[in-house]
Amino acid sequence: MNKTLFALAASALLCGPALADDLATSVKADYDDYLWPLFEHFHRNPELSTIENATAARMAEELRAAGYEVTEGVGGTGLVAMLENGDGPLVMMRADMDGLPVQELAELEYASTAQQVSPITGETVYTMHACGHDVHITSLVGTARQMVARKDDWSGTLMLLVQPAEEIGAGAKAMRADDIWTRFGQPDYALAFHVSANDEAGFVNVSEGSPYAGADSVDILIHGVGGHGASPHQTRDPIVLGAQIVMALQTLVSRELPPRTPGVVTVGSFHAGTKHNIIPGEARLQLTVRNTSEETRATLLSGIERIAKNLGRAAGLPEDRLPEVTVSEDFVPPTSNTPELAQRLRGAWQASLGEARVGHVPTKGMGAEDFPFFTVDPDIPTVYWAVGGTPAEDFRAAENGGPPVAGHHSPYFKVSPEPSVRTGVESTVVALMELMGTSP
Repeated sequence: MNKTLFALAASALLCGPALADDLATSVKADYDDYLWPLFEHFHRNPELSTIENATAARMAEELRAAGYEVTEGVGGTGLVAMLENGDGPLVMMRADMDGLPVQELAELEYASTAQQVSPITGETVYTMHACGHDVHITSLVGTARQMVARKDDWSGTLMLLVQPAEEIGAGAKAMRADDIWTRFGQPDYALAFHVSANDEAGFVNVSEGSPYAGADSVDILIHGVGGHGASPHQTRDPIVLGAQIVMALQTLVSRELPPRTPGVVTVGSFHAGTKHNIIPGEARLQLTVRNTSEETRATLLSGIERIAKNLGRAAGLPEDRLPEVTVSEDFVPPTSNTPELAQRLRGAWQASLGEARVGHVPTKGMGAEDFPFFTVDPDIPTVYWAVGGTPAEDFRAAENGGPPVAGHHSPYFKVSPEPSVRTGVESTVVALMELMGTSP
């Protein structure tokens, strides 16, 4: 029997129907009695990135009550909760906890009306869990409770991370900068999931490749020679040059990447000028650049600089006045699953949850995540999966002319809490038991 088949056979023994029935019953009871009120609390009280103080305090309280040794203030408001249970692997499971500066418009009895002062703008803004992080942290508490109840069936060390500031791409990097691997141990495996409005509630969507893209922010400063709009011949118009750069950038993905290689170059901001009849002296572009490999990233970033500078030359600008391209140091690498580990966990989930609830539906977007800062340098075997959150009937209604299913970051975003949280707990416990279980 080859290694893959042996792993799948072992998964069936560890995570088969017996575990599935017991786990589903236990998680259902815990959701009804404990996790639903907790989810409602988190949903009503979202907090913005880096100031998730009350959320972090509540999570620390919950995880300590479950029996974990909790360290607060890691990388800002982050938490590390440890549970040692004999010899075995050290397995990390992460949940992010920050909300977004969005006013919730979904018609829910428990909709958020909370407001906070944004640490970025200084303005008072409405806050909302418009990306489902309330599902993540509620499921983490449910997982923590299940793993304590099942200590006789697994061996090793469980590390639960409650991460701040995922929405601004800063939290994972901050926790790593706080030296967590030296302080708490370097994981043998790193796990995380994200609830998905694009997947049917209760479905586990796992890829062997890259479920999330890498992201760079790029700024282009275009120098020109300003003057009167009635005398353009006396100027070097940075708006015209900027427009040429914007259009030329569209050829990077279409003509320089292989047709089956994903990539995105989006110009999200174009700022120039002050008045109808004045040609300005400069223009500024802001770009987001997405990739799923270092090779693609290098192609796109080098292409952006080549296009910008050479179009500046074509416009007649001197070498010391060519467009300036700046790539932000705050980038996010692609989230890349370890194929063999993804195959192993898929087998465990299929054996426990049923084959109909587990599969791979390719994502249609190029969203990014800061989770890879936990899994690279050094490389740690990892699986990041999606848990479906939208009821099947909502998709059918949308297909038949009803209201569309709102995506993440929308003020109308909503997922069905019970199947989302329960599947989050079930899939995580099955994964942890597969990696640390002691049953024959």
